Amino acid sequence: MAKRVLVTGITGYIGQHVAAELLRQKYEVVGTVRSLAKAENTKAALYSLPGASNVKYVQADVLSDSGWAEAMNGCDFVIHLASPFLLAEPKDENVMITPAVEGTKRVIKAAIKAGIKRVVLTSSVVSMTSGRPSGTYGPDSWSDVNQNIGAYAKSKTLAERAAWETVKGSSMELVAINPGFVLGPSLGTAGDGTSEAMIANLIGGKMPAIPDIAMGMVDVRDIARLHVAALEAPKAAGKRFIAASSQPIAMAYLAETLKKAGYKKVPSRKAPNFAIKLMALFDREAKGMVPNLGVKIAYDNHETVEILNWKPTPLEITFTEMAAAISK
Repeated sequence: MAKRVLVTGITGYIGQHVAAELLRQKYEVVGTVRSLAKAENTKAALYSLPGASNVKYVQADVLSDSGWAEAMNGCDFVIHLASPFLLAEPKDENVMITPAVEGTKRVIKAAIKAGIKRVVLTSSVVSMTSGRPSGTYGPDSWSDVNQNIGAYAKSKTLAERAAWETVKGSSMELVAINPGFVLGPSLGTAGDGTSEAMIANLIGGKMPAIPDIAMGMVDVRDIARLHVAALEAPKAAGKRFIAASSQPIAMAYLAETLKKAGYKKVPSRKAPNFAIKLMALFDREAKGMVPNLGVKIAYDNHETVEILNWKPTPLEITFTEMAAAISK
């Protein structure tokens, strides 16, 4: 009998890929949506996959208790993806922090009450290394929320800490997947506004220069496979898995790869750090970049490779296939 998985945030960029991978691996899928009308794009994106017609959509919001008992009824596992993501720094950090933290606690508590075997939480490397100097970091690292690390990093750090705290004393297992910057073609029309906008701006000539930023990057299809692998891997329980390139990938390299692939409008000029800092005074997106300027973070991802059998997609493929999908 097929095992059933609840996917929160199923309509999102990563959520659709996770649902698709679950269907390929013969799991039954239940997805939560804030309103049932939002499920239509996801239904279309999954349409051609076996079992897609049996995907159940349940209305549930991370800021409300209603719907979660119904959503988890009969489920063996939960993959918790739902969380706000904005590159631009919000005027009020709690716009991101409150739904991330309260939503995570609500989902974990509901899963414990429902007798769920294991929850796989989508966290981020920003919960590990934000505000840290250049260097190599592993799964034991945590970001310091007392530093000015930005609302998104703070929200992910506090939400993941809340998850580990909430699961204490219960028999339910928790696994965290901590992705780097996620790129790759979206399914259907529900892409990640942030990474898609960045690639679209690069290939469309709307980004005049390349900032001195380097990040651990990862293909969205790898993220989906890692989430599904984490559901039942015996050695995964209680662990945090880094899902990012072991070495930081410079934005300049991404741009160079796309330029070589024939996208002639991609800029070659590098933006001076002082220019980004000056822009940050009046541009919230630039403000979100400032903490990462010049920082080179590497990751020890050997446990992800060994325990979850991760074979990373070459990022040159990720970049070019994402650009091709956007420019269709």
